[in-house]
Amino acid sequence: MLTDLEKQIIALLQTDIPVVKRPFLEMAEKIGITEDAFLKVLNDLNGRKMIRRFGATIKHQKSGYNANAMVAWKVDEERVERVGNIMATFGEITHCYRRNPAPGWEYNLYTMVHAADEEGCFAIVKKISQAVEETEYTLLFSRQELKKTSMKYFED
Repeated sequence: MLTDLEKQIIALLQTDIPVVKRPFLEMAEKIGITEDAFLKVLNDLNGRKMIRRFGATIKHQKSGYNANAMVAWKVDEERVERVGNIMATFGEITHCYRRNPAPGWEYNLYTMVHAADEEGCFAIVKKISQAVEETEYTLLFSRQELKKTSMKYFED
């Protein structure tokens, strides 16, 4: 069971974390507690496995990455885990998932790549393809962002 304070902190963590030297101090002040108290609750939530990690979401277009593509790969099932683990080491890949193929769509491994332009995405994928010795893939470029939100567990 979560306390009201824990819910307040989780609600704050669902928002943009301030880009300042001490973001948790600023967040703690918003709810009227000390930075130490805020961090103590975070450590406790982490210890109880209520919060397992923090992840940053960067608006890639504002960072100079104007092209992104989901790459669907057709990989022999016995190689999926090994190939996926290699792909996951590439800094240009932000997501790497295995999914079941569907009728008429035999792809089973998916990666997300970002680059300054579409040609850059193709170059990255070619490099990855050579590294894992997989040549059956297709790039699905994002054309319009219709929704992009994070999960909200509590409202602030």
